[in-house]
Amino acid sequence: MSVQQHDYEERHIEKRHDPSRVAATFIKYLAYVIITFGVLYFLARYLIPMF
Repeated sequence: MSVQQHDYEERHIEKRHDPSRVAATFIKYLAYVIITFGVLYFLARYLIPMF
């Protein structure tokens, strides 16, 4: 009987949490939401009453 040896590579993966990237992404999507509501407000306030 032969004994087989296997070499295994051990990896440690660290998931880093970068608060500045999270904050920047939050600000970006908040700006999208504000712009969207701004356009909807403009449409409801000025353009729709014209018809």
